Amino acid sequence: MKTLIKKLLYCQIMIIVLAGCSKSFLDRPPLSQISADNFYQSSNDLRLATAALYAGTPWGEWNYSCYLPIGDVLSGNMSVGYWRDAVQLNTFAITGANEIMVANWRAFYKVVAHCNVTIKAIEEKTPDSVPLLNKNAAIAEARFIRGFIYYNLAVLWGAVPIIEDNSKLVVTPLVNRVKTEHVYQFAINDLRFAAEHLPVTDVAGRVTTWSAQGMLAKAYLTIAGLNQNGSRNTALLDSAKKYAGNVCKNSGLALLPNYANLFKAQFNDNPESLFALQWAPGGGWLEGNMLQIYSSGGTEISPNGTAGWFAIGPTVDMFRLYTLKDSIRRKATFMLKGDHYPELNAAGGGFTFTGDNALKKHIIGTNKDNNAPTMNLFSSIEHNALLRLADVYLIYAESILGNNTNTTDGEALLYFNKVRERAGLAPATKVNADSLMIERRIELAGEGHYWTDLVRLSYYNSTKAISILVGEKRVPFSYTDGVITEKDPWGPITPPTVNTFTFPLPSSEITANPKLLEAPVSYY
Repeated sequence: MKTLIKKLLYCQIMIIVLAGCSKSFLDRPPLSQISADNFYQSSNDLRLATAALYAGTPWGEWNYSCYLPIGDVLSGNMSVGYWRDAVQLNTFAITGANEIMVANWRAFYKVVAHCNVTIKAIEEKTPDSVPLLNKNAAIAEARFIRGFIYYNLAVLWGAVPIIEDNSKLVVTPLVNRVKTEHVYQFAINDLRFAAEHLPVTDVAGRVTTWSAQGMLAKAYLTIAGLNQNGSRNTALLDSAKKYAGNVCKNSGLALLPNYANLFKAQFNDNPESLFALQWAPGGGWLEGNMLQIYSSGGTEISPNGTAGWFAIGPTVDMFRLYTLKDSIRRKATFMLKGDHYPELNAAGGGFTFTGDNALKKHIIGTNKDNNAPTMNLFSSIEHNALLRLADVYLIYAESILGNNTNTTDGEALLYFNKVRERAGLAPATKVNADSLMIERRIELAGEGHYWTDLVRLSYYNSTKAISILVGEKRVPFSYTDGVITEKDPWGPITPPTVNTFTFPLPSSEITANPKLLEAPVSYY
């Protein structure tokens, strides 16, 4: 499995200390002073090592190539043309050579390798003089991130290899895939360790026990439907309810009052952000947050006067979900012709969008708009959140709903309506599976979550999940005077089936490791 091995073993060097991470909690020592034997000597050393896991090239590649294309283009929220691999996602014609899919595999396993090397080094190199509490907290940070990655690997591919120790690949380079349920269990084990050993509070940008418990709730909610037929495992739903409820009721955290502020750099790492990537300005290609490349605006709203590259925007299906009353979230997520944004090109009086439609989330503007002189098109300073409190609120409501047709449960309504009321919408008097799915889709659009929600649904009700994809208008549109006109699709859309919800294995990986084609094995 040469391809995977190279990607995993390259980080045996102390790259974990060097990855491009926010300087708010990473002050790198000189390279000449670093070695695996002398670095892990204090609690501060451990903090430096784990800080490097929150960003860097592997995350940069995934954030640019996969975050929006897979989470939002594949799911039908957005479309982008003139990018063959993205068109394959839009039309369900994904091949084993699709570079977006391959990049996702490659980046995820590199992040896993970073985590593995960090965990191993802390366990083997940290002296007894470092308090066990601090040692376990550092390991918990790495295990949280590794658990987050394995959860997402299971969502996208199902059965995948589990790598805990990169050095073992030298002796046994060809590895089997592991059963999907065991990949989820591995992720859950990591997240449970993280929930137990991470602190209740930490500096802004660091994960806490609430981050881990929020991800545990999502993992249990997902696995509750795995291999089920029409209903979900009630014990696992109860576990999702337990962990989500802890976050909702006991964390002391609250939603940021202004929805649009969630996606402005001035509000990086706000209390609603449970896990966010920590980006620094000035990086090169695939080293930083490159999401502003997706900007459809001109040079006047881009860093260093370099315009964005991709005209990515909402599909007809996504646009039609927004009612006139849901204008707050719509305008913060997607631009329509005539929308004015005073925070973009603020020195020039703001920015009025003149195109048909475009992405707004993650488009934070110029260097002056963000007081970031070294920011460039490849290094936005937005710390985009991969887990938000609003996500956990809706997970809690769904875990309470469980297998019921609908619910008027007070706790479910309380947290469901907190999300709606922030968006300026009237509170609901009951929730059901459809209203939860729609609420999540709108609330989290442009944040890479909707495909995960569809996969979760497909585990226990594939017929409904397929029908949602079949019914989507996965096409771009023009917009004039409030009227939308559908455009031609980017290509013929392949009719979705239950297999649509699982990515093919990368062809290059199969060539290097034919064992990937064998039946998945047990891990536990």
